[in-house]
Amino acid sequence: MSYVPAPLPDERPARYADRLAQHYAYHASRAHRRAYGQYFTTPDIAEFMAGLCSVDTPTLSVLDPGAGTGTLACALCEYLACHTSVKAISLDAYETDAALAAMLERALHHLSAYLLRRGCALSYEVVTDDFVLSAREALTPAEGLFPGGPPARLYDVAIGNPPYFKIPKSDPRAKAAAVVVHGQPNIYALFMAASAGVLRVKGQLIFITPRSFASGPYFRLFRERFFFRMRPTALHIFESRAEAFERDAVLQENVILVARRDDGWLGRLGVEEDGVIVSVCNGSSDLHRRKERRVPLSQVLSLGGTDRILTIATDDETDAIRKLVQSWPGSLSTYGLQVSTGPVVAFRARDLLSDSGDVRTHAPLLWMHNVHPMSVTWPRLGTRKPQYVRLGGRAATLLVPARTYVLLRRFSSKEEERRLVAAPLAREQLGSALVGLENHLNYIYRPHGELSVNEAWGLAVLYNSSVLDLYFRAMNGSTQVSATELRTMPLPSLDVIRQIGRLARASKDPLREAGSLVLYAMPGVSHIAQGADSRV
Repeated sequence: MSYVPAPLPDERPARYADRLAQHYAYHASRAHRRAYGQYFTTPDIAEFMAGLCSVDTPTLSVLDPGAGTGTLACALCEYLACHTSVKAISLDAYETDAALAAMLERALHHLSAYLLRRGCALSYEVVTDDFVLSAREALTPAEGLFPGGPPARLYDVAIGNPPYFKIPKSDPRAKAAAVVVHGQPNIYALFMAASAGVLRVKGQLIFITPRSFASGPYFRLFRERFFFRMRPTALHIFESRAEAFERDAVLQENVILVARRDDGWLGRLGVEEDGVIVSVCNGSSDLHRRKERRVPLSQVLSLGGTDRILTIATDDETDAIRKLVQSWPGSLSTYGLQVSTGPVVAFRARDLLSDSGDVRTHAPLLWMHNVHPMSVTWPRLGTRKPQYVRLGGRAATLLVPARTYVLLRRFSSKEEERRLVAAPLAREQLGSALVGLENHLNYIYRPHGELSVNEAWGLAVLYNSSVLDLYFRAMNGSTQVSATELRTMPLPSLDVIRQIGRLARASKDPLREAGSLVLYAMPGVSHIAQGADSRV
């Protein structure tokens, strides 16, 4: 890509950097951009993020660990020069893609001249090294959660839109960040952890990332170590999965997190009284109309226990649901119930799967598409998925006995409004002694005994109600419903669950009436359970 557009007269640096990004995106292949995890921040979002910076000293050191063409770095420096007392900025901008690095150099050269005319001096370096590997010292475990000695270079502000894609544990970056890695890591969390490690005390981090780090087992180590060091001060949610990165055709739940470096802050008294600004809008086009409120820190981040779940309630209704659900006394674990993932991994059992069969020689096989809210449909006609598992041999280790279960889909598509989809499955429903459950299903059961029919129906109604669906959305930005989260999710008493089940079985349309059933069984819930009727 030899031609690089020149800045227009009086063109603001962030807008020029964005024009360079669009030029690059037009010429680079989609495969190349996906390999690098390149999704460029729009100037509207970059300028909003820049305005969240509250560090104001005469000289500042700034880090952009995945700079692209520099839209975020430019927006921040513009803001600092025009709206604060900052007179000198030192900027390190990391970019490993050679073509982007060349454009970044042009954008920062234009930025330097722009700032100088406004009385602010900029010194900058375009660093083509891998940022995570460069900051490995900040991620190396020592006696504490992070190393005792500071890195060679510390920053006052880190602003970023890091790449996001999964990497194997064998990747050098995953090895460098092993202290925050569990399962298959996503590169964006490593950027967040490394950036936190190179901030000065009281330094500020402003990042836009997927919401998936907010909960779930894969990011638990990351949250434990990140929030030991970083205290959240603001959160912004985009309700639309499409608008934040619309130009890149990305469907992703995104959050802007603002946090301040304050090592060990969780151990101090009174921290739960600190406030966090929570704002929400649909996408970049209505940032100026965002809704904003201040909530106690304890409503955003779980301060007790060890799992730092980030719960983002964007309105009073969702916050009321959060309080209601967290007041419930039990959980699956409390009631001696277990949840597991379906043991049939299709590609490993191809020789056992069949499109047709007989329950005397085959077991029914259930997939996600067999499970609907409050109902199981099997066999499912018109699908390419095999509907049977042949009995005998190693199939015995893949099948579960026909008992009363609650089945839940493990995944939802990003376009679906409902995250929790559950259905009761009765012991005799499929007419077989054994059942195959594909790996994209979770199933709830009683290990020593069996769920009663009312318990299964009651749990299924709860999971299909807006109460738990909204609660799950508030604490989870992922489309995956993990068994770990289901085990610890609060539940009402077993008596209430059974009562909901009895009411549901007597109802002509238990799914449509799910919210009302929860409301009726739990007096005092007020209006918040009724939303299920409008969400079906």
